[in-house]
Amino acid sequence: MNDLRSAAADGTPRLMKGIAILGAAAVISKLLGTLQKIPLQNLAGDEAYGIYSAVYPFYVLIMFLAIAGFPVAVSKLVSEQVALGNRHEARRILLVSSLILSVTGLISAAFLYFGAGLVAGWIGASQAEPAIRSVSFALLVVPFMAALRGYYQGLQDMVPTAVSQVAEQTVRVAVMIALIIILTGEGAASGVIAAGATFGSAAGALAGLLVMLTYDVRRQGALRRRRHLGRRNQEAVSGAYELARRIARHAWPVALGSIAVPIINMVDTFTLPNLLVRFHQMSEQEALEQFGVYARGLPLVQLVSMLFSSMSVALVPALSNARALGADDLVKRQTTIALRLTWMIGLAASCGLAVVSLPVNIMLFTDAAGTWTMAFTAWTAVFSALNVVTIAILQGFSLEKLPVVHMFVATAVKIALSVCLIPLFGIAGAAWSGVLAYAAACIMNLRAVAAHANIRISVRNDVLKPILSVIVMSGALAGLYGVFALLGHWFDADTDGRIWNTVQSLVMIVAGAGVFGIAAVSSGALRESDLKLVPGLYRRVAPLLHRWRIMRPARQSSVHGAE
Repeated sequence: MNDLRSAAADGTPRLMKGIAILGAAAVISKLLGTLQKIPLQNLAGDEAYGIYSAVYPFYVLIMFLAIAGFPVAVSKLVSEQVALGNRHEARRILLVSSLILSVTGLISAAFLYFGAGLVAGWIGASQAEPAIRSVSFALLVVPFMAALRGYYQGLQDMVPTAVSQVAEQTVRVAVMIALIIILTGEGAASGVIAAGATFGSAAGALAGLLVMLTYDVRRQGALRRRRHLGRRNQEAVSGAYELARRIARHAWPVALGSIAVPIINMVDTFTLPNLLVRFHQMSEQEALEQFGVYARGLPLVQLVSMLFSSMSVALVPALSNARALGADDLVKRQTTIALRLTWMIGLAASCGLAVVSLPVNIMLFTDAAGTWTMAFTAWTAVFSALNVVTIAILQGFSLEKLPVVHMFVATAVKIALSVCLIPLFGIAGAAWSGVLAYAAACIMNLRAVAAHANIRISVRNDVLKPILSVIVMSGALAGLYGVFALLGHWFDADTDGRIWNTVQSLVMIVAGAGVFGIAAVSSGALRESDLKLVPGLYRRVAPLLHRWRIMRPARQSSVHGAE
């Protein structure tokens, strides 16, 4: 009983530490991922960027098929075995899953390499064939790396995953930029340049795997020296075949749910170029250029989703562990905090990106083409983030099938709306169809979480107060637009230039984040109990917030508990 109470008391700080570690790695990784796409568009143009943007979602889909939900299943099963004190069985789960994933990775890589021409025909872009063949090599590495990450996430040791993510993206960006510079210097075709860009994924995956293997070799050596693996619980050890069945039984619903997310993104790959050619009388090259313009806002939205993917990775084993211990209050508390912070930060990110889309577009991509589409796409961020977290929560509750159904319904919504809106509004129609599809999935997931987690959402505190804070932030950003317009007039500046818009973007992003933070704290949307979950941040900002009378005292509640 004392162990249970200790788990309930310490579970949330450990969860938040894991989220913080993976969140920091995700921000660094996604920033690197965003930066890699900027030189591709800047150096090679929208056509090469469009080819890359069309191929990459298909690669992601095949990658999810290759890993088949195993990382989440591994992390969940490992966390349960660790909670029961059976680390030897946890290790066997890793070994069996690695063997299975090595086979699925090989099959998937062969399909992409030898079927590149067929896939390029489906997309409606013959120039994409080299890029499809190039990215296939990543699938020889990614599945095994994913199994290792799932194992360490199940141990609730997020450092190996975090370091490997950063290493993967660093090498990926370095190789990608090097190949882009070489190929553009040689005057290569757009399809070949895009192939160089996609090959960075294979190089990055290899680097990430080497990092995970290094951590694993060191950890296993240390455990053997301490003889932690010397004794095995014979009752918990099952045959390899039975263990594989257990992993697959947990993995397949997660796999379907994971596949549904890239399928939504894949809808654009198969509909947008073809519908632009058919209804807007564009050539294949013009359609791919428009796809590149449409894809400008996607890396920024994915940056937000990636941050909350880190939360989801930490949530699944944490919730599984808490449920295995019977700590229902801890489960409720972790779920509520995750949902509230996701809604608040995701809403601020969506609104902020929509408002500053003009200077950000010019800062990153040299011109203002597709600014309205980028502003529309920004609203995908909040719904995408909520979907990532709610799917993880439902998986942690062993309700993997529900988000699968919801995401496939959302995919049907996306297809129907794309077919209706793209012929009318072009790339802007694709943006709106994505927002509405993710919103539909989000609503269904939230209803399921509220029902099964038995949590209550306060409309006033958890919904309206964050919206009020975002409105205040938007007003401040609108005022900054006026200030920069006056400054540009007074100094006769090149307000359409990249330098001016870079300065404007950075000032507005920092100011918007600051205003939102102050508004959220002063309104009570962001509470002192929330800040206490990140002790380092709390120690730095709490004295100032108290001194300026911005922060309200923390309140105790049945959900959040006493701090």
